[in-house]
Amino acid sequence: MTRPAGIILAGGLATRMGGGDKGRLPLGDGTLLSHVTQRLAPQVAAIALNANGDPARFADTGLPVLPDSIDGYAGPLAGVLAGMDWAAQTGATHVVSAAADTPFFPHDLVDRLMIAAQREGTPIALAATLDPQRGALRQPTFGLWPVALRDDLRAALNDGLRKVVLWTDKHGAALASFPATPHDPFFNVNTPDDLTRAETLLEAAS
Repeated sequence: MTRPAGIILAGGLATRMGGGDKGRLPLGDGTLLSHVTQRLAPQVAAIALNANGDPARFADTGLPVLPDSIDGYAGPLAGVLAGMDWAAQTGATHVVSAAADTPFFPHDLVDRLMIAAQREGTPIALAATLDPQRGALRQPTFGLWPVALRDDLRAALNDGLRKVVLWTDKHGAALASFPATPHDPFFNVNTPDDLTRAETLLEAAS
């Protein structure tokens, strides 16, 4: 499998943060989005940003901005589809998704997703947090997606499908599990308190 493209999912409404672009929130010397971009860039062949509304507000990032092609804020799968369509245009066979509000995801995310898909013989791989009590908890906004399934996904979304795992279970999805210690690598910022915690985690890692 060749190196996949990457899509950062920033198309949500961020209601618990009062709306707006959550990825623009400050974190350390940058923003949530800049930290996500810096983590993903070395792992993929190219990066685009899935965001709705005026793309000019992201001009400073230098990233292609891809809106949902499905109306009505159809959730993360709509962003995955936008990434699939863009990746197909670049010649990539797969795209890896990452959430714009999750700044500490693993540096080996893409390699582990690719290995999991090859090992299990599935077209899709999802990241998971390995919780000591609850086992593997799927992280459906972090996945490896084949562009060959984009028309199937488009049809499912147009039919009203919104839940990621309903679609991935239909096609088969391997899991790439990551330990939840010293913290959940897929911790995401949903509230002001979460942003404070993210600052603490960033300081501890520096």
